[in-house]
Amino acid sequence: MKRIAYASPVNPAPSGISDYSEELLPYLGKYVAITLYVEDGLRPANPQLARHLEVRPISRLERDQRRRPFDAIIYHMGNSPAHLGIWRALQRIPGVVVLHDFVLHHFMLQEMVASRGQIDLYRAEMARRYGADGARVAELMLRGRFTAAAFDFPFCEDVLARADGMLVHSRYVLERVAALRPDLPAMLVPMGVPLPPAVPRAEARARLGLPLDALILASFGHINPYKRLEPALWALRELRETWPAVRYLLVGSISTNYDARAVVERAGLADAVTITGYVSRADFEDYVAAADICLNLRHPTAGETSASLLRLLGAGRPTLVTASGSFIELPRGVVAQVDPDPAEGDLILAYCRLLAQRPDLADAMGQAARAYVAREHTLDAAALGYVRFLAHHYGWGDIRPVRDAPLWEVAGMAERGRREVRAAQSASSVAAGPVVSPVLLRPVTEALVELGFTEHDRDILEATVKALNELQ
Repeated sequence: MKRIAYASPVNPAPSGISDYSEELLPYLGKYVAITLYVEDGLRPANPQLARHLEVRPISRLERDQRRRPFDAIIYHMGNSPAHLGIWRALQRIPGVVVLHDFVLHHFMLQEMVASRGQIDLYRAEMARRYGADGARVAELMLRGRFTAAAFDFPFCEDVLARADGMLVHSRYVLERVAALRPDLPAMLVPMGVPLPPAVPRAEARARLGLPLDALILASFGHINPYKRLEPALWALRELRETWPAVRYLLVGSISTNYDARAVVERAGLADAVTITGYVSRADFEDYVAAADICLNLRHPTAGETSASLLRLLGAGRPTLVTASGSFIELPRGVVAQVDPDPAEGDLILAYCRLLAQRPDLADAMGQAARAYVAREHTLDAAALGYVRFLAHHYGWGDIRPVRDAPLWEVAGMAERGRREVRAAQSASSVAAGPVVSPVLLRPVTEALVELGFTEHDRDILEATVKALNELQ
């Protein structure tokens, strides 16, 4: 059985690639033995990782490779600080890179300037690679003016130079990698996501405290200056003339370089817009189910393939995307594409009106989206794509699965979250004496659910509550 080292962020590292890897790993484990390398000091939140894989700090990879070489090393690179340890390991030991973002400029700025204080090196490299325009943008970035022009200077050349193979999730990135390093073996593999459970809209809205009869728009993921919030808010303001109770949900963390709340307030829409901040996976799936129309807009693009978008489509939500980067590759009828031009707000408004007035059309679009994800973006196909590339690249010959099923089940996370809530409610209902603090109750009920207990195990819950009461 082939052995691979797999270097990636995992939860609680704040990166969408954490979820990506935790979903892919059990399927990849059907074919190969995996040692997972994570940032030094990070303790994975998902207990399945330590239960089924060897988990080691990324600083040990070089020593481990010398002592007993792996058959392949996979590095996941994205445009966030969560990949700092991975990048430093890649500089010492080449391997296959899964490139999640073609533009790594913001990552390299973090690495050179924020982490190492190499301001002069950053200036010099921007000028050497990109000439006078690069030097000008470097000065803007160093002054905290995070200009959209930075996306024109990808700063990914060093990562490509250290890779001995490349996996990507879009033709958009594949073509740009080939233009910079045509000799690099590279392959397009699908991004796999679990098909989300079908969550009834009314139930999701009730759990979240949202009105049952309102038109609800929603955007998901990290909120930054490139998520096209201003044109979306303009369209929202116009929609209120026909749907006065319309709501817009912004579900995700907010960039420290973007005051989204101030943008909403200036638009006079604070009463119609809810910014949730980061939410749990169970709440994420409830917010998706609660939405009538999803807006997944972003421009300029770093070349990313969005897992959060695939989750929206897999949940059967009619979704608007920006017609740029890899999003152009999505089939007609699966998404509605919005050009990032002066008429952007008008087109967002027109699509939202059409989908709100024609629920039959919105439903057909959602069904087409879910069928597309179920057909083209399965975790089985993603894992098989990895293995086929590695087998061809390293001459392994024919690789067959050594297990019939994934190492663990990754679907049903929303249902697991609801089981936690029900277990917590049941625990509270059997409490004798003072009410247990949620600070104590929540992690304990999570652990009980992970072990397989439910709200029906009242003897265990009673003993747990009694012990917690004694503690507090």
